[in-house]
Amino acid sequence: MKEAGCYDESTNGVVVMVEPYSPKEQIQQVVYRILDANLDRAREGLRIIEEWCRFGLNSGQFTEECKRLRQEVAMWHTSELRAARDTPGDTGTELTHPQEEHRSSVKSLLQANFCRVQEALRVLEEYGKLYHPNMGSAFKQMRYRVYTLESNLMGYQRHQLLWRSRLYLVTSPSETLITTVESALKGGLTLVQYRDKTADDTLRLEQATKLRQLCHSYGALFIINDRVDLALAVDADGVHLGQQDMPIATARQLLGPQRLVGRSTTNSAEMQAAIAEGADYIGVGPVYETPTKAGKPAAGLAYVSYADQNSSIPWFAIGGIDANNINDVIDAGAKRVAIVRSLIQAEQPTLVTQYLLSQLNRVQPESY
Repeated sequence: MKEAGCYDESTNGVVVMVEPYSPKEQIQQVVYRILDANLDRAREGLRIIEEWCRFGLNSGQFTEECKRLRQEVAMWHTSELRAARDTPGDTGTELTHPQEEHRSSVKSLLQANFCRVQEALRVLEEYGKLYHPNMGSAFKQMRYRVYTLESNLMGYQRHQLLWRSRLYLVTSPSETLITTVESALKGGLTLVQYRDKTADDTLRLEQATKLRQLCHSYGALFIINDRVDLALAVDADGVHLGQQDMPIATARQLLGPQRLVGRSTTNSAEMQAAIAEGADYIGVGPVYETPTKAGKPAAGLAYVSYADQNSSIPWFAIGGIDANNINDVIDAGAKRVAIVRSLIQAEQPTLVTQYLLSQLNRVQPESY
């Protein structure tokens, strides 16, 4: 509402009369309120993301980009827009959703706030065209920068956790699959691959969805064996490919740059090819003969030693490794191992996980 002053002789004083906005001015005030609310929303979301970049990742690069974006948003937050704010009269302040009341992990928190920022920037891009000739294009470019930041940040987090992971559980069919995996996660496991060559897709989708939710609630990475389509369907952290599966570049194109792609290798030539093709990590083995890879001869400890000297990316010794021989594998140069039967069939998966990790933690892994 506008205020207009007039002189009232009966009271020998000034009376303030309130005149309504014109229809055009009313629309203008609504636009101002929309811009004000979304400028606040974008800045708040960016600050939440920035705090994790600063304190969670200790990344100066990501922290600085968040800060620059916040400052650029703030430049558009004029006193004229702030003056249009009407928090008591905003019906949206009472609206909520159950998902807003709980975050299952840091990843879900970050994703929610990236969505929040991106939606706010899109609103600012469109309504900003009604406010300033340059506002629409400015926020369009900011929105693209936030998309890039999200992709780079989520990929960086996955790679960080991959490099820190020492023990990798590759699942096999089990009636107690979900409870066994959770027990291992409680023991400190940070990397799980869902592998089932015989189940139908309905069961695979159901189990993969449950496992992905479980892994992310414990802050662990979740990988799908072979199936890029299933990895996309359940929002897995990546896919693991065998030698006969699709090229790494094709999987990367389908999954996007932020997800992980691993490759099984059995000899030095396969290892070097996987690295050259852009694998994020490799499996090295089978170290010992194993029924998981029936009929495949063991690569032996010599290949473990070769990987230790020649792999520039994280690698996991795999194949017949258990509590009885893990120290032999470590002595050959392994800093990370992948386990199947010795965890899936364990009576106490938590304790087995803790023991295996205690042995692996005796050796220093490479830094990311």
